[in-house]
Amino acid sequence: MSDTFIPLSRRLVAEGLGTAILVATVVGSGIMAERLSGGNQAIALLGNTIPTGAILVVLITILGPVSGAHFNPAVSLVFAGRGEFPWREVAPYVVAQCLGGIAGTIVAHLMFDLAPLAIGTTTRSGASQWLAEAVATFTLVLAILGGIRYAPQAIPWLVGLTITAAYWFTASTSFANPAVTLARGFTTTFAGIAINHVPGFVVAQLIGATVGGFVAAAVFRPATR
Repeated sequence: MSDTFIPLSRRLVAEGLGTAILVATVVGSGIMAERLSGGNQAIALLGNTIPTGAILVVLITILGPVSGAHFNPAVSLVFAGRGEFPWREVAPYVVAQCLGGIAGTIVAHLMFDLAPLAIGTTTRSGASQWLAEAVATFTLVLAILGGIRYAPQAIPWLVGLTITAAYWFTASTSFANPAVTLARGFTTTFAGIAINHVPGFVVAQLIGATVGGFVAAAVFRPATR
């Protein structure tokens, strides 16, 4: 984030807007990919992956100087736990992220002539799915904190590429974000998740983020002579 003071209200707009565009991209590209893939799930997933990674690079680049471009409650909590973000601003950020995410689902649905919201029904539960979400969020947090330590200008690319990779190496296709998970609980399309499976994903994500924060603190601490 820039050293210039930016009012909380403006930062919340940036967080909500960024999360909305992110979710609109995830859900919208999922719908488009499923419609054009002819039933080939691998092609559909690829069509969902590339736009998601690409838009993250763009959003973090343009909105990072405004709000920090968290777009993710787990990231906001990790920064607060590290003393790099005020605890009093965590709740407003999380609310903006969640509302923005749901707005993104609505926009995606309307673009494809669907009902604004639909209760998710896609089964995504069980130990392997929860482990995948913990691993995905752990990897994301590690990439962000490692980038802050060694390559701050590369963070947009680090995040975009991490999510692009995690779409394919995790069993859950890497939600790695409680706000995005909630928003995807309101779609029955390719990117959806059953609404009653959202809490399990969120708990796994928060555990992965916490572990990622501790590991990053140990691995990336300044060298001592």
